[in-house]
Amino acid sequence: MTDTPPIVECRDVAVGYDGKAVLEGVNLTIGPGEIVALLGGSGCGKSTLLRTITGLLPPLSGDVLLFGQPLYEMPLDERYMLLRRTGTAFQMDALFGSMTVGENVALPLRELTNLSIPIVREMVRNRLALVGLPGKEPREPTSLSGGERKRAALARASILDPEVLFCDEPSAGLDPVVAAGIDETLLQFRAAFGITLVIVTHELQSIKTIADRAVMFAHRTILAAGTIDELVKSQNGEVYNFFNRVAETPHAEAQPR
Repeated sequence: MTDTPPIVECRDVAVGYDGKAVLEGVNLTIGPGEIVALLGGSGCGKSTLLRTITGLLPPLSGDVLLFGQPLYEMPLDERYMLLRRTGTAFQMDALFGSMTVGENVALPLRELTNLSIPIVREMVRNRLALVGLPGKEPREPTSLSGGERKRAALARASILDPEVLFCDEPSAGLDPVVAAGIDETLLQFRAAFGITLVIVTHELQSIKTIADRAVMFAHRTILAAGTIDELVKSQNGEVYNFFNRVAETPHAEAQPR
């Protein structure tokens, strides 16, 4: 037994915009070191929930706890400090085109720490190497491939060694080989840092490869939640069909690297 609180906890949470809920009655607990996939069809509310968990969108009702602390009940300065223990990789990589790759990755270090320039450069170099982009510091983001941009975004989101990393569609729009590489990078993060990962995705192969548990949203609520093995054998037809469909282009059939 442990007294460590969950990393993320949602208690009867409703999320949405302009007072209109897209998800309701969400009860969710994510523990330290877990990799949890949030999935569902387009417009089901999974990315909206992620925005709420990451402090960007207050819930319409219910409570969101981060590291055991009520995220939206604390003063803004305390919330800001709590969120510094997290990292977020956005769906559209959000790299600044006016900066080099190295400058993008270094941005959190420059804004939030007092580390010297040589140490910042060394940390950036090491993190880019970790995500498979050695020597890319001087490159412009526009010169990178889609997969490389995703990797650079992961490097920036993780540069402060957060306790939890939130990823919104990290492999969306990538070919299967590149997507498999992103999955491997995320697994390396957990192995190297013991980090918790919360990943919004609809990529079945990715879910089966990296997730300890999955939470499936439909009909404005949680349709199913459990381990991948449990969901593959689900008695709910909608859940069963999703987890047992044939992937359109399995990783194994992708072109060689």
